[in-house]
Amino acid sequence: MHKSNVNYTYTSRSKMESLKTALLFGIIAYLMYYLNSPSRTKAVRNVNSTYDYIVVGAGSAGSVLAARLSEDPHMSVLLIEAGGEETDNSTFYDPPLLAQLLQQSQSNWEYYTTSQTKSGMASLIGENRHYWPRGKVLGGTSMYNNMQYVRGSKYDYDEWAENGCIGWSYKDVLPYFLKSEDVLGREFEGSEYHHVDGPLGVSLDTVFIDLGRRFVKAGRELGFQEIDDFNGENQLGFGISQTSVRNGVRASTVKEFLRPALLRKNLQVAVNSHVTKVNIEQKTAIGVTFVENGVKKIVTKRKEVILSAGVVGSPQILMLSGIGPKKHLESLNINVVNDLPVGRNLQDHLMIVYPSDVNETSEVLSKSQAESFLIV
Repeated sequence: MHKSNVNYTYTSRSKMESLKTALLFGIIAYLMYYLNSPSRTKAVRNVNSTYDYIVVGAGSAGSVLAARLSEDPHMSVLLIEAGGEETDNSTFYDPPLLAQLLQQSQSNWEYYTTSQTKSGMASLIGENRHYWPRGKVLGGTSMYNNMQYVRGSKYDYDEWAENGCIGWSYKDVLPYFLKSEDVLGREFEGSEYHHVDGPLGVSLDTVFIDLGRRFVKAGRELGFQEIDDFNGENQLGFGISQTSVRNGVRASTVKEFLRPALLRKNLQVAVNSHVTKVNIEQKTAIGVTFVENGVKKIVTKRKEVILSAGVVGSPQILMLSGIGPKKHLESLNINVVNDLPVGRNLQDHLMIVYPSDVNETSEVLSKSQAESFLIV
């Protein structure tokens, strides 16, 4: 009987210790989630009448611009976004593979092209039309993209410089790429093409690492060169890409640039605010008109109005403001401020989906990545 009481006491203590341990891990997990989760709303309900800088569109460019401009505490910055906050659906945005579930939602402009004559033959929506997802949310299309971190060909930058874009050669732009980057892992340690401690997390793609290695091997067997770094000295060949991912979580521009900057008092963000026009006097932008919850508002600038509303949004706003092809504007009864070929030469990159069967089971996520999703 005495021995049974001892065992009972020991078992009770053991359970208590286990409960304490579980509680401790629970608290740690919660703290990690709290510290890594997006800040709660920082959007303002009532904007001021005047700011030094007005940035239109809080996407891949606008979030970065607003963050950088607000580094000067003497400058006031207003960032205007037509969509809402990404915190409303962070469960879907953060895991890299889940954002596709929000493609046709309120946080997407859901654009469709007109019928094409030389592409779109396999389009599922028919009529040779393409679906163009564009983010309508803080972070813009960086909340939906495939997170490929590819800076572009050095030869393109050099060609721009040769054609008169002074300051846009590869050697000119590389320092800015490096300043922005926080390369994670040790694969590129010591590389002159990479940098640590910048705001944007960059990782080697490990989501499909097993299939990726087989893809690289297949290219090598076909005689193509294997490359270690798409952003390095040699960019032509087969290799594993880098992605804008930090600790298994999508490294969007709102998470990496904008949210940290929102702690500054000189930066304000207006969400669900659709800019309809740049206000112009004597061919100079003086401010913008936007609609928030059905109410028209006007703000003016002291220094600059910056359009960063995307490849579709920025030309549209310019044309609504009277800057664009004269014939087109007049057909819509828009007063022509400046006859310019706005919207011309719009191009999209080539994408071909080529499905293939595999005869083996392959993990999409590594164990460490799966654990990071549970924690973060």
